[in-house]
Amino acid sequence: MKKFVLAVALAVLLHPLMAQHKGLTEWQAQKYSMFIHWGAIYSTLGGVWEGKPVTRGYSEQIQSHAGIYSDTYGAVAKQFTAPYWNADSVVLLAKAAGMRSVVITSKHHDGFCMFHSAYTDYNVVDATPFGRDVVKELSDACRRHGLRFGLYFSLIDWHFPQAYPISSTNSDPITPEHHAYNKQQVTELLTNYGPISELWFDMGSLTAAQSRELSALVHRLQPDCMVSGRLGNDAGDFCVMGDNNYPDYKLATPWQTPASVYDETWGYRSWQQHGPAEDKAREKLEGLIKVAARGGNYLLNIGPRGDGSVVAFEKEVLLNIGQWLQQNGEAIYGTSANPFDTTFSWGEVTAKSNRIYLHLLHAPEQQTITLPGLNGKIARVTLLENNQALKCKISHNGQAQTIRLPGHFNLDGKVKVLALELDKGYTITPMHVISGKGTLVLNRQNAVKQYSFSGVDYESYYRSTVGQSWAFRSPGTGKKTIQLRYTEQEKGRQVWLDIDGKKQQLTLNAQQPVASPADVSWGPVYLSNPYPGGIDGGLPAVDSSWTLLKDQESYESAKTLPADPSTYRYVRYEITAHGAQSYLLGISSGDGVQVFLNGVEQTAHNNPDRGTMQKEILQLPLQDGKNELLIKLYNRFNKQLRWDVDMKTPQNYYTQELTMPQATGANGIHRISVGAANPVSVHRDLRLPNLELHIQ
Repeated sequence: MKKFVLAVALAVLLHPLMAQHKGLTEWQAQKYSMFIHWGAIYSTLGGVWEGKPVTRGYSEQIQSHAGIYSDTYGAVAKQFTAPYWNADSVVLLAKAAGMRSVVITSKHHDGFCMFHSAYTDYNVVDATPFGRDVVKELSDACRRHGLRFGLYFSLIDWHFPQAYPISSTNSDPITPEHHAYNKQQVTELLTNYGPISELWFDMGSLTAAQSRELSALVHRLQPDCMVSGRLGNDAGDFCVMGDNNYPDYKLATPWQTPASVYDETWGYRSWQQHGPAEDKAREKLEGLIKVAARGGNYLLNIGPRGDGSVVAFEKEVLLNIGQWLQQNGEAIYGTSANPFDTTFSWGEVTAKSNRIYLHLLHAPEQQTITLPGLNGKIARVTLLENNQALKCKISHNGQAQTIRLPGHFNLDGKVKVLALELDKGYTITPMHVISGKGTLVLNRQNAVKQYSFSGVDYESYYRSTVGQSWAFRSPGTGKKTIQLRYTEQEKGRQVWLDIDGKKQQLTLNAQQPVASPADVSWGPVYLSNPYPGGIDGGLPAVDSSWTLLKDQESYESAKTLPADPSTYRYVRYEITAHGAQSYLLGISSGDGVQVFLNGVEQTAHNNPDRGTMQKEILQLPLQDGKNELLIKLYNRFNKQLRWDVDMKTPQNYYTQELTMPQATGANGIHRISVGAANPVSVHRDLRLPNLELHIQ
């Protein structure tokens, strides 16, 4: 087994961050849905132009990748008759596959509408011989067969005359005229087609006001409709991973992985190589299980042909997964994420009520499964596919429970699920418990972080920290106090604390700072070459290609450098500390920033207010002697890269005391979580880097 990569161990944070409502509860419970990329033009072309396969990019974007003139491309719609399209058959396939909803591309980047829009005749009813409203037919079929219905909507439109010129990234500004057009069509979709479970916005780079306006429009028209995070500016109800991306950590907010049967394309590609359907079904089933075990939803795509038929290979893949779900769906639908703060070499874990589900993707070594920290009596171990009880040897050594499977047990090349029944419930002792004598200090260095995804658009999304939690054993006995220690960075912020399940909100409003002496000296400063990319990533080697900045440039004023969009540079500072110490440093940047001290990340966040400078005071745990400070500066939009390092930042701290409630955590372990009260968005970075809790 291994610990989650930067895992979130405590699910307690989710609900304080985000109020539950009917739409959210139902959306999270469905777990598995069908995505359909079907367009009258790109599906008819099937990835081929002028008799040749277009191998560049996704086939649903063939107009761009093949360089097809708009009138020539639009004329293909006259070939669209779709004689084999049957909405009921598609919905019944989704149902047989175990999917709980269907999401179809109402309009992709090419701007062609698969619904009857009053605002353009570039739609399936007015521009094709088919002449029928695909979205209406599919919406009606979903209602008939008991599935929820959702819509994909591209925020960019290659056909709309007032759309901004489109770049290769598709993450482009939306003109006021285009924004008004998008609102008109969103209103149509949420007014004319019954209940919509989710509106899956995609691409574009909207202003914060545009994103908020669209989100508010959706919720006004249909309060229970979930808005996807690709709307940008943290205005979505759920965050969306990159295409076919499976995170190795849990997220504290609702999220979804969009996956395609083939990583190479979403729309139909006539020359696509398939391979054995059983292998592909196993691959996508493992994707579904992994997403469920991290607490997310799985949206698996098919790309029907232009004639409306479903590719036989894709149908076989889906039905294979559906057969598995008929026997094992209890371990997927309505479950919560892996309750352990570790992953396992043999597979994945989900949970529901008093049951823990072990998804065996690989045979456990020596037929043995060890579950660290599990407290509670395992009454039964059942093979879920046939509800047959297994005679297992179960032992408990105080720190873990071990399940020894019967010698005859074999996976036979399948994914099997063991259901552990704990009739009287269970608790799990976290692997990361802080303890010690005297005062315990809880800070960002020893916290378990809660994650979401934040960003203004697709090109700037990054993993944000939205909360922190700690598990600890109290030092000594008797009544305890919590001393909050923070800096000007945190002063005035409203936060909530959850202490052993008791939640309180407070303002960090101490008045009198206490100065802390610092004894450091600064060495040379180096600047790296520009690189393309985002704010996440590894550290580069500092080599001869780096530029040495003059001392006066590094000390006296803010720096400005020419920059291209979506590029970054590193600045390297050398700090000599005369004794190990905490040192406050002011760092200003124009966009995203990531800070490393001696190779360890200290903070990472973007700038949600584009075009402005943002300043942060960051407490650095300097070691005695030389320290390497690397600041990664990311530029998304600006023509200049701007930053400043305030080496004369006042070393001031504030303290504020609370009485710790007399609640007792399970097994003598207490739990504390902290988050921002009333945040702008549940996906927005916490930005409390220096807050410490001193347990006394």
